[in-house]
Amino acid sequence: MSDQLKEFKDYRQRMNERILELDNRVIKRVFSVDSLTYASESRLQRPVKELLGLVASLVLRCDDCVKYHVAEALAAGSSHEEIVEAMSIGLVVGGTIVIPHMRRAVEFLDQLEPDAGADSGPDGGPEGGPDGDTIRPPGN
Repeated sequence: MSDQLKEFKDYRQRMNERILELDNRVIKRVFSVDSLTYASESRLQRPVKELLGLVASLVLRCDDCVKYHVAEALAAGSSHEEIVEAMSIGLVVGGTIVIPHMRRAVEFLDQLEPDAGADSGPDGGPEGGPDGDTIRPPGN
């Protein structure tokens, strides 16, 4: 486990425990619903749920949530490519304001899987898009 992932998980666990110590019924119920949503098997398998959570987190621009779902999607068996495709959906839904959050998500994913996704992929790399057009990063 990377140092950054361990640090993130330790902080998350410590603060979740602290929040639950506040003994607020609404907070406890929301935490419970969240846990049940991703833990229980249903028609949607856990990797799909994590990818949906990733898309929603990108659109809502919640960096902690994005990190959580990137790590959980990997743990649930999602491939690097599936995670990147989910991020592309989040970008389409959320618009270019999602790009700064996607940068941090890709950075975190690269730290978790340093050898994955190193090539430019089928959609073209920085040298060109799928139609051979030059791709210029947006100003965000």
